[in-house]
Amino acid sequence: MDILKYILKRILQTIPLLVIVSLISFFIIRLSPVDPLAELRLNPAISQETINKEKIRLGLDKPIIVQYGLWAKSFVKGDLGVTSSGEQVSTKLKERIPNTLLLTIIVIFLTWIVGIPLGILAAINWKTPLDRALTVLTSIGMAIPSFFFAVLLLLFAVKTGWFPIGGLTSSNFSSMNTFGKFWDLTRHLVLPVTVLFTISLAGLQRQMRANLLDVLDSDYVKFARAKGLSEFQVICKHAFRNAINPLITLLGFEFAGLLSGAALTEYVFQYPGLGRLILEAVLKSDINLVMASLMMGAIMLIAGNLIADILLIITDPRIRGEG
Repeated sequence: MDILKYILKRILQTIPLLVIVSLISFFIIRLSPVDPLAELRLNPAISQETINKEKIRLGLDKPIIVQYGLWAKSFVKGDLGVTSSGEQVSTKLKERIPNTLLLTIIVIFLTWIVGIPLGILAAINWKTPLDRALTVLTSIGMAIPSFFFAVLLLLFAVKTGWFPIGGLTSSNFSSMNTFGKFWDLTRHLVLPVTVLFTISLAGLQRQMRANLLDVLDSDYVKFARAKGLSEFQVICKHAFRNAINPLITLLGFEFAGLLSGAALTEYVFQYPGLGRLILEAVLKSDINLVMASLMMGAIMLIAGNLIADILLIITDPRIRGEG
């Protein structure tokens, strides 16, 4: 299969999805009784000229379908309007999206390099004390609400002083050397990464365990053992590749799930990410920021699914054969 053609095809297929997401989000927000420019009018620092420009850009004196067309045209052009504080929405997104991507990529990387081996270990030691211990630990991880766990870690950080309790960097970050910047960034990431990693690890480990147990009971694995292959070869060469395929399929949803799950975690730790930005925009009824953030979240979900599909093509020769 030509991967480039496949990527292009998938990108074209996502356009209708983005249109549907934007339509639903726009109409839900616009049909609410809240004035889209109320926050701007209440801010004395924002000039009447800026308010008038926003009114023209959004077409608030026109029918709602025309308003959607004007908003979509502005979005495609990159004109996302201003926030309730008078800042450009595009500037806010440029500040927050890299921070969320950093947090999400670190969590996914740690989850996979820890969760996959633990799932394999639990499967090959099925019904042993080790398997039961891992099952209990993952059950606890799945049962703990992320917000509650984040608050507990925040209290721990406040009492011990071992970790910073807010932001992504310290106030003197710019004056640090390279190692100092790396260490400061790492210390700020420890708590939010720990919360999201713990929640994600539990589900991934249990899924890998269940998949591998199903594969180990299949006929081709029994045949491989009958040929005299070692257990290591059976698991790594035959069972593992088939057991991991469903997890790759779920990778895109995990990417989006971390974005939504990170909102409360980012809010607790005052982490400057996209999830916290969406939550604060909703609380302030900042229409422009809400719409732009929702669209960025949808794009990240689509990008995650696309990456998962490409990885599935690479790891599964059956899909390449169908192509």
